[in-house]
Amino acid sequence: MRLNNISFRVGMLAGFALILILLGSSAWGSWVMLERLAAKSREGGEEAIQMMATIQEVGDRTDDVERSASQYLILGDAAILEQFEENMNSSLALVSRLDTMGGRVLSEQLVDWRKHAVALRKGVREKAAQARVVAHLDRLAVLNDELERVGKAWIDGQNERLIEELEKRRLALGGQIALATTGALLVAMLMGWWLVRPVRQLEAAVTRLGASRFETAIEIDGPDDLQSLGQRLDWLRLRLAELESDRQRSLRHVSHELKTPLTALKEGVALLSEEVLGPLAQGQREVVGILSHNVAALQKQIESLLTLNAAAFEGRRLNIERVELQSLMLGVAAERRLHLEARQLALKLNYPIGYARIDREKVVVILDNLLSNAIDFSPDGAAIRLEVTRQDGKLRFECIDGGPGVAPEDRERIFDPFVQGRNKAPSPRQGSGVGLSIVRELAAAMAGRVSLLESPAGAHFCVEIPDDQ
Repeated sequence: MRLNNISFRVGMLAGFALILILLGSSAWGSWVMLERLAAKSREGGEEAIQMMATIQEVGDRTDDVERSASQYLILGDAAILEQFEENMNSSLALVSRLDTMGGRVLSEQLVDWRKHAVALRKGVREKAAQARVVAHLDRLAVLNDELERVGKAWIDGQNERLIEELEKRRLALGGQIALATTGALLVAMLMGWWLVRPVRQLEAAVTRLGASRFETAIEIDGPDDLQSLGQRLDWLRLRLAELESDRQRSLRHVSHELKTPLTALKEGVALLSEEVLGPLAQGQREVVGILSHNVAALQKQIESLLTLNAAAFEGRRLNIERVELQSLMLGVAAERRLHLEARQLALKLNYPIGYARIDREKVVVILDNLLSNAIDFSPDGAAIRLEVTRQDGKLRFECIDGGPGVAPEDRERIFDPFVQGRNKAPSPRQGSGVGLSIVRELAAAMAGRVSLLESPAGAHFCVEIPDDQ
């Protein structure tokens, strides 16, 4: 089965299951190893305790054997002999028990112990010479010391072997954990590559759609359900391209259909105004003047409508680049220098030193519209402030003029198309009321916003866009 035929959900579950198996097997192996070592340590400890206890008991019984043997040799009492035999049998039973412990490491000493025990019993039964009996008893005492020494050495050896095995197992466990972790990491990276790649393709496709770039087909490589989503996005791309084409065609058609009769009407009014067809009475001239004024106003409205639609369309096409803020601000001011000088206005610029990643063309249009609006509404000789600051991860462009400001009843609709405020400019202006609408469209295209701030005098406009340094 190809990976691309697997759904996003099944792929996620399979990846997590594989990671769980790898890490779980490592944890299970660690637990089993620890259990085995603990059991082995427990068994070895119990055997060591039993061995040393038995060796100690053998020594105690040997003391009883020595005491009863000495008493019998002196007194010759049958009861004492019976006690001697009982102590000797107990000692030999303990020696036999020792023979099964410690992997027969005590076999040499135990064989010697039995040999001298048999000789001692024979000597006591036959009431041999005191020196002979004492020699066997002394040898048994020496053998008891050797049993204790060899037993302790065996226990120490067992502990050392357990430590060596623990170290060996620790290294093996470390390697197993490293392999499991590496395998889990590789699986996670494979899952990330398999899942992140189509998500990035989807993100890029959505970005292209938002920027009205419909020429590139959307193809998604990855899980089956994400491929289906890509196919739906491609259908949406085709549909949006068709709608955009219809919109542009309709706009061109409307523009042509309006401009053609409007041009004829304008020419006819001009002929009447120039009295080409004959002299006009005073009342007729007034009517022709009204027609001429309204034809010019209608032409301006059509051109403004086309400009607004063009701005809305271009607003979706972002061209982010690295722009020096000082160069940006000085360039905007230079474009309006003659306009400022004609009105004897002072422009105060304020900007930080540095760069920002923005759509330079759109920001220039925004600032130019704000500055043009401020120039139109500022009285002669006034000052205009145009500044940019960085604040809370945003670039904040502000334009403050010294004009009459915006009337309270106009604040909510000042950014709507063709809206001109109640407060009049101090000098005649040619605006049609779409400048602030264009500012709003372009700011929204850059994930920003424009607002009208409270100001004690004049209008204070603020545009905020993301600051991608």
